Amino acid sequence: MDAQALDALGDEVLDWRFKAIPASAQGMTVDAAREARLPLDGFGTPLLTLDAGALDHNVRAMADWADEAGLLLAPHGKTTMAPALWRRQLDAGAWGITVANLPQLRVARAFGVRRVVYASTLLDPPGLAWLAGELDDNLDFEFVSWVDSVRSVELMDEALRLVRSQRPVDVCVELGGPHGRTGVRDDGDAREVAAAVRKALKLRLVGIGGYEGALAHDASEPGRVSVDAYLRRLANLYRGLKYEVDEPMVTAGGSAFFDQVAHVLGGLGGKVVLRSGAYIIHDDGFYRDISPFSRGVGSPLRSAMHAWGRVVSRPEPALALLDVGKRDVPFDEGLPEPQLVRGKGPLDGARITALNDQHAYLRDSSAEEGDVVRLGLSHPCTALDKWTMIPVVDDADARRPRVVDYVRTFF
Repeated sequence: MDAQALDALGDEVLDWRFKAIPASAQGMTVDAAREARLPLDGFGTPLLTLDAGALDHNVRAMADWADEAGLLLAPHGKTTMAPALWRRQLDAGAWGITVANLPQLRVARAFGVRRVVYASTLLDPPGLAWLAGELDDNLDFEFVSWVDSVRSVELMDEALRLVRSQRPVDVCVELGGPHGRTGVRDDGDAREVAAAVRKALKLRLVGIGGYEGALAHDASEPGRVSVDAYLRRLANLYRGLKYEVDEPMVTAGGSAFFDQVAHVLGGLGGKVVLRSGAYIIHDDGFYRDISPFSRGVGSPLRSAMHAWGRVVSRPEPALALLDVGKRDVPFDEGLPEPQLVRGKGPLDGARITALNDQHAYLRDSSAEEGDVVRLGLSHPCTALDKWTMIPVVDDADARRPRVVDYVRTFF
């Protein structure tokens, strides 16, 4: 990555643009605020924080597991859209970074990510023209996209020929599944797409890919059987295609079934690329329950994200309202979980029953007006996108955490 671009993030001035930043830090640079180690109780609410120790643990746990499994890791950058966190993953041995759309790709290139998996089909002509320029001007830039139809192959090839691109764009045929997301549904159609790529002047067939997580939403036996069947189809198709490189790629793997990806695809040879992204943040909800590391595989991950909300009203005996809502925390994979009152202790038996835009309904709690409640969250992909500057605390379990870093996001 581009160290100069990353280091320049430390020069950014903190002010009202960043809702996590208190007025007391107005005018400080990120570097100065980091050195100051400001106490968390000087920050207002609502607030999202990351935990330094959990981030370090999760990065190392996944890197060690992937290395032992013999898989290459290209973490999905969309989870965090934080180049500083991508650098941690790459420094720990990640092979590349995955993105899902053109804006994410442009962020990756702005910060010098050298190897990118584009886990989608890039059909935007201006975007393809920009990509062609990036590839032609930067010979060390490695890029691979997906295609799932002959028509998409034709559109990509036409756009690249119009701008007279010099380097071919590497592509993988994407295999989908019934009721899944994108991807060729029929193996015969996949072979036709592969043949079309080999005929295209500006494309090069380098592998096959897909996403098994779209086929199961839990780790139940039926879900795991469905994932296994899909991965075996992917493996069989991988063996049967003719590629235009000596070491073709097969890529799969979100953050829920990467153990099965290793089991089924790990012995295929070539480059087996895992695209898990949520592991670096993890959570106290969906991924806590579904991650292979929660099922006895590898070292258990730790949730690195928490929200903090203040009790602003107790209008009924069993109801308190917190100043944190849908604008601040994720709710698509489960409501936040009350964990503790800062400076007082655990909140046993309390629960969040609903969220409005700016409020959370906390029930069966002893928290009083003015108390700050720490919340466990579910689904990092829809948590970090609500915050452009995220404080990182030394220890979220400490009685008085201090902020030791700041993570800039670019959603």
